[in-house]
Amino acid sequence: MQQPVIAVLTGEGEALPPGLDTIADTAELRLANSREGLEQALPGADILLVTDFRTEMLAECWPLADRLQWVHATSAGVDALMFPGLQNSEIPITNARGIFDRPIAEFVLGLVLAFTKDLPASVRYQDQHVWQHRETETIRDKRALIIGAGAIGREIGRMLAAAGMRVDAVARSARQDDPDFGRVHAQHTLLDHLPEADFVVVAAPLTDATRGLFGHDAFAAMKPEARFINIGRGPIVDTEALVEALEADAIAGAGLDVFEEEPLPQGHPLWDFPQAILSAHMAGDVLGWQEALTMQFLENFRRWQSGDALHNVVDKGRGYVPPG
Repeated sequence: MQQPVIAVLTGEGEALPPGLDTIADTAELRLANSREGLEQALPGADILLVTDFRTEMLAECWPLADRLQWVHATSAGVDALMFPGLQNSEIPITNARGIFDRPIAEFVLGLVLAFTKDLPASVRYQDQHVWQHRETETIRDKRALIIGAGAIGREIGRMLAAAGMRVDAVARSARQDDPDFGRVHAQHTLLDHLPEADFVVVAAPLTDATRGLFGHDAFAAMKPEARFINIGRGPIVDTEALVEALEADAIAGAGLDVFEEEPLPQGHPLWDFPQAILSAHMAGDVLGWQEALTMQFLENFRRWQSGDALHNVVDKGRGYVPPG
């Protein structure tokens, strides 16, 4: 029997993901870490494993994919793969749902605590050898509004609630009696509920409905004491509007792990706000995350070989894995 062919799109100069070589005896692995490599890997490939999202290159090479049966993304968000050739095809896309939920929730809790306990200022005072006593806040009974009620948003909600916060969510449609949130509001009512929140956490996928969701109107609706956290996708936020909100003290702070432009340019004004905490798109990347992603793919690969239904199949119309 002919071995299945797996094309692996990685970053420029990168090797195969750790642990993938364990199936080298049962599948042909084709590394594609350049344009030339992708052009050679796609023809005759049965599966495309995507660890690097150079969408323009993949879209241009897409006509060479003459035998693909399945595309797997090693990320929770698949917006970068939603170019017409793939989105309009019958080829299923699966993602890494479940791998990043807990690490990202811990990261958000860390940001909440960093803001309320004024940890960035403590680090700055330490750098200056300054002893500066001050009072900080408690997170107990503070209100969090989670934008996105998917797996990651739910894990964030559970963790913040366990720490004593009151947590609501915003989703495509309103829901009652949700197991993880006090209330789930419909997205079209977002502006009505932003004024209630002490922390607004974006955990939604990037779709046509969420692109630019947070602009001038949204930041104007937030109360001046509120903090804004984005661990979803950069283009959900209008960066210019966020900068203006921080400049005007319209919001009290921002914790940002994702940006419209990545890497964030060195001269960008976001770097210089003392009330902002920035990280390099790393909220879910804990020790061992790459091996966990490979194990998840290999489990689905075994299901594919056996003819069983794949896990984490993305609804390409919505841009994410539907609940349940």
